[in-house]
Amino acid sequence: MRSARLTLALETGAVVLPDTGTIAIYRPRGGDDLSALPKDRLLVVQGFRPDHDAFAAQGYRVTVQGGSGHAAAIVCLPRAKAEARALLAEATRAVLPGGLVVVDGQKTDGVEAVYRDLGERLGVSATLSKAHGKLFSFAAAPGLEDWAAQPQQVEGGFQTLPGVFSAGGPDRGSMLLAEALPASLPGRGIDLGAGWGFLSRAVLAREGVKQLDLVEAEAAALDCARINITDPRARFHWADATSFKPEKLADFIVCNPPFHISRDADPALGMGFLQAAARLLQPAGVLWLVANRHLPYDRGLATLFREVKDIGGDSAFKLIRAARPERARHI
Repeated sequence: MRSARLTLALETGAVVLPDTGTIAIYRPRGGDDLSALPKDRLLVVQGFRPDHDAFAAQGYRVTVQGGSGHAAAIVCLPRAKAEARALLAEATRAVLPGGLVVVDGQKTDGVEAVYRDLGERLGVSATLSKAHGKLFSFAAAPGLEDWAAQPQQVEGGFQTLPGVFSAGGPDRGSMLLAEALPASLPGRGIDLGAGWGFLSRAVLAREGVKQLDLVEAEAAALDCARINITDPRARFHWADATSFKPEKLADFIVCNPPFHISRDADPALGMGFLQAAARLLQPAGVLWLVANRHLPYDRGLATLFREVKDIGGDSAFKLIRAARPERARHI
């Protein structure tokens, strides 16, 4: 969808890229086709590790921070309004004054509202509509400074940033799991999909924890976790949870897995985390899990662990203790 709009915009002259200089493209998804753009001048700005690695594997230059002095920028709109605004402010700052900033997004991600809001501040081009989305551009100029990402202090004294999961405060599922954890968690643990560190702080407050690996794919969330968790037993890993490889297998894992990227739930995402947990635990290890009740994880858990027990929750979330991963039979 994005490639169709970019290709049409370039072919029709709706977008004319500069002949020289770097073109920074912010937050494209791993499956996006960027072949319409000059690869030798393209800089992919992506802090989500799976997408970052996907573009690196294709030979693109990839970075987490966009830098400055670019001839042009392309912003791939995320769904979260605050994150979208922050990306637009960052791209505008990173481009040379008067440089081209292209905005591309799906209607379901709020591109029409962004177009309207930008039009009230800066001069924007006409929109190009295709494949259930829109593309437009504007010249980089002052006016979006108040949209820049600002750290937010939330309940419990944690710091978050726009775009990270549950940026407004601890989500209900994580709070339930934190309350249900036993008083003692002996040994080495992993917080799989640690976010900005809410569950990790609860784990480190338990007796017996020797080490905790915080594994998080979103660089901005992990940056927040480094601020929120100062315990020397914590170690931070910017990594895809489904492919993470620890130095040693864990005695326990806590996990509040993601279940969607778009607006629709995708249970396969969470199952990838559960499969990783079974792989990362030692033979007698325990997974402490919170999941939405409507997601069909029960059958998958039964194939991955010898012991699976429902330990509570509420009408929206279920809490599960899963122990002794089946993979242990093959160790």
